[in-house]
Parts: sequence; C-alpha cells; structure tokens
Amino acid sequence: MTDHYHSPDDLKRMTDFKELAPQEFQAFATFDGTIGRDGGAIDQLHRELIAVGVAISSQCPYCLEVHVTKAKKAGASKAQIAEAVMVAAGLGAGAAVTHGTMAVRIFDEA
Repeated sequence: MTDHYHSPDDLKRMTDFKELAPQEFQAFATFDGTIGRDGGAIDQLHRELIAVGVAISSQCPYCLEVHVTKAKKAGASKAQIAEAVMVAAGLGAGAAVTHGTMAVRIFDEA
C-alpha cells in the first residue's frame, strides 16, 4: 500500500475500465471529452472555472489538478481560481445548512 490515500499512479488504472467495463467506459470517455470542448455557449475559460468548482465540491484531487491546469492555460488568473473555490465552498455550506433543516424536521417527526 502507498503511504498516502491518493496516488497519481491510480490514474494509470483508468485503462483497466476499458477491459473490465468497455461499454460503460466508452460512454464515460465520450461524455468526459465534451467538458473541454470548443464552440459551445460557454467559452473554454468559463467551462474550466466551472470544472474547478465542481472538482472542489466533489473533492476529486485528480479533477482539480487537471482543471486548474487547463483553466490557467485558458487564461484564468489565480484570483479567478480562488473565487471559483470560494463559490464552491459557499454552495457546499449552503447545501449543508439546507440539509440541516431536514435533520431538524426528522428530529421533530421522530
């Protein structure tokens, strides 16, 4: 076992899915390939800033590395990355609080 939970070498195992679940992996790869596409209603910079926010929210270190790098290449500033992080953090806090109302309701109904 490695000395840490996430290892960049894990990404090399993505190709295992081609063999283990080929149809599902192909569908995923095709869909994943649309994230950074050109020519949509959202330009490349903003697509990558959205991806950074989602990577923060989903806590995917691999996605974070990929999309921060692509955002920087698309022209993002460090301040834009920081704001995307804080927007994601704010939404995460909002989700926790609104789910907290559910906890209070469940308590009252128990």
